Amino acid sequence: MYDAAERAARIERYARGAALLRDAWRQVPEEARRWRPAPGRWSAHEVVCHCADSETSGAMRIRYLVAEREPTIVGYDQEEWARRFDYHELPAESALAMVEGVRAHTAALLRRLPAEAWNRTGRHTESGRYTAEDWLTVYSEHLEKHSGQIARNLEAWRAASPGR
Repeated sequence: MYDAAERAARIERYARGAALLRDAWRQVPEEARRWRPAPGRWSAHEVVCHCADSETSGAMRIRYLVAEREPTIVGYDQEEWARRFDYHELPAESALAMVEGVRAHTAALLRRLPAEAWNRTGRHTESGRYTAEDWLTVYSEHLEKHSGQIARNLEAWRAASPGR
């Protein structure tokens, strides 16, 4: 799917993701961090906590894909996790630190993987066949998308809160 240059670029996008998330979070005033743009939508705080859970899960997924023979990659209900773990009661700062640590550690691993590792395949419980390159596609974009979500939340909060 990716040639070596495209793969390297994806890995660098992955590595930069934690900084994008932290930068997006820093833009949100304290009073807007737990504000939800609509019922059933996540606040910036919940987005950050979701990212910590997703990134730790993702870090294990790539390891299983590369190290195990035909692993099963287990999906999860992210909405249920947000509700069950009551993300607003978890500290955003430790979630950000988790994302940064996991991304740094996993980026170092990704940069060292041999070309054949990217052809490794498992089975995802929700989407079926799942390769290491599928993983890279998803996770190289994941924090970019959520950083944008936080920025959109901030715009919506400002629009709903005249004078701010």
